[in-house]
Amino acid sequence: MTATDRLFSPSSEKDITRAILGEFSKELDSYVESDVTIIGAGPSGLCCGRALAQKGIKVLIVERNNYCGGGFWIGGFLMNKLTIRAPAQKMLDELGVPYRENSPDLFVADGPHACAKLIGAACDEGVKILNMTSFDDLVIAQDGRVNGAVINWSPVKDLPRQISCVDPVAIECKVLVDASGHDAVAASRLKELGMLDVPGCGPMAVGRSEDAVVAKTGFVYPGLMVIGMAVSSTYGLPRMGPTFGSMLLSGVRAAELIAEDLSSSESGKSEEKTPARV
Repeated sequence: MTATDRLFSPSSEKDITRAILGEFSKELDSYVESDVTIIGAGPSGLCCGRALAQKGIKVLIVERNNYCGGGFWIGGFLMNKLTIRAPAQKMLDELGVPYRENSPDLFVADGPHACAKLIGAACDEGVKILNMTSFDDLVIAQDGRVNGAVINWSPVKDLPRQISCVDPVAIECKVLVDASGHDAVAASRLKELGMLDVPGCGPMAVGRSEDAVVAKTGFVYPGLMVIGMAVSSTYGLPRMGPTFGSMLLSGVRAAELIAEDLSSSESGKSEEKTPARV
């Protein structure tokens, strides 16, 4: 092949720019309103989004980083092996992630492999992801229900104070999911408003934490659900460290509860949900 031979079809710089602008603008316009918006594209958020999308529910995930997956990439102590306790290895089977049994009912998988599979599986089901985008505030309807999020580009927070007055925008949804990990950003905003008690995570205790996270996954305020590590922060549960089974199963459990809520709302029989912790 010589320097004059063409391998790629011709496109100019303006064509590439227009392709990016046009496709991004169309998608963002479509997802200004969605059925479910999830704050955080870690393992719990991705599992929840995937399970909802499988049911035909329109899902947007908002992620503050330029990558998805959270701590799922690296496991613990910068060693990229994931530990999963039974029965959560069934999720790895579903995703086609190889693993080995390190000790009875404790399984180890490669972090990058598992994370890539989960991200791909969520996208394959139709989940849309808006990364480099940070949660800024809640949108609360006149009836008191959370029905959206205020968002801004993540780099805005790093601008010098003199030029950082960049107004955010708002997106609406039927259910907002806080999957933001230890920060529990949406639940913590309710705490700032005096509308919810969010004590933060307790010290590590794997034997108690994983069961409790799945059991407590659910609505904490009308329209707002907490999943994954945000559950630990919201309820003061022990943290579980570098094991991820409850993250996966919390996401799946959340999708079941959200699907029930949306179904009952559409049928006109939705029961009013009261704050679980005020």
